[in-house]
Amino acid sequence: MSFPKPSHAVIPQSHNTELACHSDTAMAVFLAGSFNGWSPTATPMKKGEDGQWSASLPLAPGRYEYKFVVDGEWCCEPECTSESVHCTHCVMNEFGTMNRVLEV
Repeated sequence: MSFPKPSHAVIPQSHNTELACHSDTAMAVFLAGSFNGWSPTATPMKKGEDGQWSASLPLAPGRYEYKFVVDGEWCCEPECTSESVHCTHCVMNEFGTMNRVLEV
């Protein structure tokens, strides 16, 4: 019995995913995560008048971990220290600090 061979590969569609955090006092906020090789400067966020920082990323379906880099300091939330285990959307990483988790 032979089975037909697929004529082309199916590539998962990317979805624009909005990520945001709030910091009235920050001068610069970036995203660093599994989607950009954990680069602390590859994905700058834009500040709105209300102190909300945001960035839109084209992400394929999957699970991603990330952190915010607020004025050079890595955190899972601007008000949350990287050692805190009380962040509701975070998981422990291999360095003993917390990463945010995103499912697309």
